[in-house]
Amino acid sequence: MEEMTPGVFNEIPYEKSVRHYDTSKMPLHQLGVFTFLIYALSKILMVGKKYKIEKIDMEGIKPPYILLSNHMHFVDFYLNAIATYPHKVYNIATVDGYYRRPFLMEWIGCMCKRKFTTDPDLLKSVENVLYKKKGILSMYPEARYSPAGTTAILPDSMGMLVKKMKVPVVVMLHHGNYLYTPFWNYRKPRKVPLYTTVKCVLTAEEVQELSAVEIQEKITAAMQYDEHRWQQEQGIRITEPHRAEGLHKILYQCPHCMTESKMESKGAILTCSACGKQWEWTEDGYLRALEGETEFTHIPDWFEWERANVRREVEEGRYSFEDEVEVFSLPACMKFQKVGKAKLTHNADGFTVEGIYKDKPYRIHRPVQGMYGVHIEYDYCYVRPEDCIDISTHNDSLYCYPTKQNVVTKLSFATEELYRFKMKDRLERRRQRLARVKDKDKEKEAQA
Repeated sequence: MEEMTPGVFNEIPYEKSVRHYDTSKMPLHQLGVFTFLIYALSKILMVGKKYKIEKIDMEGIKPPYILLSNHMHFVDFYLNAIATYPHKVYNIATVDGYYRRPFLMEWIGCMCKRKFTTDPDLLKSVENVLYKKKGILSMYPEARYSPAGTTAILPDSMGMLVKKMKVPVVVMLHHGNYLYTPFWNYRKPRKVPLYTTVKCVLTAEEVQELSAVEIQEKITAAMQYDEHRWQQEQGIRITEPHRAEGLHKILYQCPHCMTESKMESKGAILTCSACGKQWEWTEDGYLRALEGETEFTHIPDWFEWERANVRREVEEGRYSFEDEVEVFSLPACMKFQKVGKAKLTHNADGFTVEGIYKDKPYRIHRPVQGMYGVHIEYDYCYVRPEDCIDISTHNDSLYCYPTKQNVVTKLSFATEELYRFKMKDRLERRRQRLARVKDKDKEKEAQA
């Protein structure tokens, strides 16, 4: 067992007056008046925006069912409400979604969860929504806004959940939402048409017939999207002069000189401050080097190239991150607690946050195998407008602001790649153990 720092392990030593939000609460029944008000407010908030909702293979599909949506920004929720009306929708929401409005979220039947944690109580809430309330269980399985306008990693437990629930699965795919308000610059919307499809991808009968693995594969295939490719195929031009501002947050590594965290963006131009090379993000959605070779014309290709570089570091045992961070926590929902300075470490052992709060040392540790992904924020609106990373436990969420600049995207990549590497290694060791058992059985049979 690894050596632990003396003091409090895996929790902040708060005063007794600090309460933690109870995520085990059963969702309340959503009153019809709330269903209508959510719909009406969503319609009002979408006034002036060009959008279309198309339903595919939805004949005869009524609640209860599981609704899976991709995630771009808050406009997703408005379109969700409009597309599903007049049916009651029960959303799984994160604790910061409850910030300053826990009673409202409870009244409309939401279920609270902390990001990238295992919550056994959530299954009871899911069963309650589907079997007792006969409602729509709405989930955003990517568990974050899409950084690059492409499908983020999905939990490998989706197939098992659906198989257990035995209800239809509907996938809602939003197009244009990312281009309208990209995660890395949501404060400056663009004029982009929005198009949403609502499609039944698995009937209740198909759920019964297929295995959990086959269900997982169908869901994964149905959730695939590429907003940049969609823009190009639709011939959409984004003419706003600020269209690339913030893009350096996801394209943090220069493909020309390989330097990390020195990218900058202004207007429609992306610049590496280390070597000076520049790229323009054109109105029709392509990247173009102002001088020399254009290494990547497609933003997701650059994004995935960065991921591959991180994967190589992980596989070669070179990946490690350490920095001083300022920590703000959200144990309940009404107030962020200022925890103060701490040390954040990320390596093959996972995430560790170590610090002192109210003269008491604490150590929060999340192992690699317990986190298939991590929640990051660019320009976080609730605490201060800078990049941060959310390390959650079963009853708390720590929003850590690094001292180092433009590093959270790489931390997100590393979390996913460390998990994959760890799981791949575990599966290989299991395969080897089974092979040894079979060999021994064969030897015994031969001797007999």
